[in-house]
Amino acid sequence: MPDQPVDNQGQNTLTHLTKLGSNLLDLIVRRFSDPRTARRNRFILLFTTTLLLTIILLPGQRFRSAEFKPGDIATSDIRAAQDFLVEDRPLTEQRRKEAGNNAPVVYNLSDRVPSIIIGKLEQVVGAVRKERTAKSQKNTEEWRALFLPLLDTELSEAEIRAFTRIAADRVFLADAGRMVNELYRRRIVLDGKAFQTDTRRGVEFIDDNGRLVEDSDATIDFTEIREARKLVASWQFSGLNDRADGNAIARVIARILLPNLFYNREASEARAKAAMEAVRPVLFKVQRGEMIVRVGERISPEQAHKLQTIFQENNSGNRYYSAVGIFALILVLFYFPYRFALKNIRKFNPTNKDILIISLLVTGSFLLFKIALLIAHNIGPVFPDIDINSFFYLFPFAAGPMIVRIFINSEVALVYCAILAPLLGIMFDSNMSVVIYALLGSIVGAHGVRQCSDRSTIYTAGLKVSVVNLAMALAFQTSSATVFSMQTVYVVFFALVSGVLSAGLVSGFIPLIETLFHYTTDIKLLELANLNSPMLRDLMVRAPGTYHHSVVVGNLVESAAEAINANPLLARVSAYYHDIGKISKPLYFIENLGGEENRHDKLTPSMSALILISHIKEGSEMARERHLGQPIMDIIRQHHGTGLIKFFYDRAKTQAEANGQTVEEQDFRYPGPKPQTREAGIVMLADCVEAASRTLVNPTPDRIQGMVQKIINNIFMDGQLEECELTLKNLHEIAKSFNRILNGIFHHRIDYPEPVYKGGGGSKKVEHKTISGEHAKPGNGDATSADTTEQPPAAAPDHGAPAKKGGGEDLKRLGMS
Repeated sequence: MPDQPVDNQGQNTLTHLTKLGSNLLDLIVRRFSDPRTARRNRFILLFTTTLLLTIILLPGQRFRSAEFKPGDIATSDIRAAQDFLVEDRPLTEQRRKEAGNNAPVVYNLSDRVPSIIIGKLEQVVGAVRKERTAKSQKNTEEWRALFLPLLDTELSEAEIRAFTRIAADRVFLADAGRMVNELYRRRIVLDGKAFQTDTRRGVEFIDDNGRLVEDSDATIDFTEIREARKLVASWQFSGLNDRADGNAIARVIARILLPNLFYNREASEARAKAAMEAVRPVLFKVQRGEMIVRVGERISPEQAHKLQTIFQENNSGNRYYSAVGIFALILVLFYFPYRFALKNIRKFNPTNKDILIISLLVTGSFLLFKIALLIAHNIGPVFPDIDINSFFYLFPFAAGPMIVRIFINSEVALVYCAILAPLLGIMFDSNMSVVIYALLGSIVGAHGVRQCSDRSTIYTAGLKVSVVNLAMALAFQTSSATVFSMQTVYVVFFALVSGVLSAGLVSGFIPLIETLFHYTTDIKLLELANLNSPMLRDLMVRAPGTYHHSVVVGNLVESAAEAINANPLLARVSAYYHDIGKISKPLYFIENLGGEENRHDKLTPSMSALILISHIKEGSEMARERHLGQPIMDIIRQHHGTGLIKFFYDRAKTQAEANGQTVEEQDFRYPGPKPQTREAGIVMLADCVEAASRTLVNPTPDRIQGMVQKIINNIFMDGQLEECELTLKNLHEIAKSFNRILNGIFHHRIDYPEPVYKGGGGSKKVEHKTISGEHAKPGNGDATSADTTEQPPAAAPDHGAPAKKGGGEDLKRLGMS
């Protein structure tokens, strides 16, 4: 017991949160259904749903990772979903390597080398001339220190002495310059063998400015630097005093000799890279449907490369184009069938709440199918004998259309099926079998739950879906020449389970949708048809006459609806609740007066008319607060149409004429609208017929038939049935059913041998008054108006004779054993 307060508190909190969530959702639905923003809200919902479906459909039908490594085990069969061009990487690399190896080698051919060497000699000679002019006396080491940075080489004592003893320096420089320039007319390379090897693959020369040197013979005329130095070592120069000095200077020039043709590594590598990049990838075609790898196989490097290429193709820039295309396609599939149905299908008129439910249902269904695809591909290794493509037979495609048919109507469900099937084809990579399978199964499922009044109807429809799915599955297997295989057994099992699974999902979601969105299904109508429901009990206690009237009207409309193949359950329940607005002012309606004074005698006709009209609005508000559902609310508003309250109109007209005034007829008509459905039209007819039947004197079958015929004719002539689908044949069948029920109610009884009550006096002539929003009489000429009619019933039989002795004793023994 100590835990009881805690449990109660937790339960109260949960109840409060549930109620708060329901109220919040109800507010969202009402805001979304606001007529002022209805068009804008529909476009917002259209684009939002399209975007969500694009995100769901875009990756294709697989939830696989794009990481495929050689040596991994394939978890499922993978086929090419479309044609792909795959790069042959080894061959491409081989060709690129060949192109790089065959690219020409770049050498720099410099014209500045001879001038550099001659410049060094001029600097040395100039330094010696300067020292001579200054008449300085330098020793060998001082000369060596002077010559070393100028010639960039070590000099021997003989070589230093040779430079200091040049006799005619100008003659020497001219002779040396001539020989150096003559030497460099040929190409001097550092490594002759390497250069000769490079000439076989091609050599290009560039000058000191980086420009290409056009010389076809350049690859032939070259000298290795060792040979050039040997040539220089034998040179003899003019302007010297001693031959030995000439040999020493020649040795120095040979050491400072440089090649004028040298290898350019950067340019050669850039040329090889450009040649490799110029080689286009070698591609081979992987055709659509080609098996890349089978389940259980070890992925080879070639297969891994194909898979990687395919999934990189899906994730590349083409995916953005695919997204735009899918978005546009879904937008077209949503918009144009909707517009066509709205213009050409009469009963196709979904409200904003209906469209919101359809949007949520479409998005939720495709998300469920996507998850199911993920599961199917992941359990592939567990069931290797089952083809992955066979799992779609198990999917509950029919669940969505069945829910739409239960909550809305057949027309909307058919359009839903027409949109659903192509979208499923997109999800399953343009698989036409999936489109046909989903379309036919959905249509059969939606047809099977029409007028669903209990849960068994849902499962019966699911079995019908299973049978149709089985037929289509066998047809597909036969067309693919695999009917006599183990795979057919799995397909048959999946097709049978699919229908039952669809029924289970529908049965589970119906209460949730009913609760959250306040829809009224036939199952909920059965609950509302319980005469012990709180609202009907309140009606019975506060307005007993109206309650009895509503019950009788319910019997009339149920029989009439069955006669014309309308919805008898909706008609009967709507009849029970069509006058609940009278609960607020029951004593202003004649059936609830009893023997009390008529309150309308003290009111003006216009006020009386307003009170009668008010029960329409009050009843609609009560139905909305109690969540009776939109169909019942519509019938409450429509069951009087725009009928004239003729009694008070005539009274007001008489009073106005006496005062020289006029009365507007529109002020004494119900606000409408006129009945929009067959059920609403039947309730209007039965309401008037039942009210008028109470005024009949000696209601014989002929009088009942004449009264029914006249009332229906008056309502028809008043134009109240213009907007519903009741035909003349329907009206004939309705009149026949009304006659049958009323003849049963007003059947004749035999007189009792003794009076059932004790009373005195002769027969009395009782004056009966009727004031009601519905009670129209055949004598007033307008069956849809609310009238006050005084009509005496037939004289009551004379039961005023003295009662026999012992009557009191008989009553005392009533109930005794």
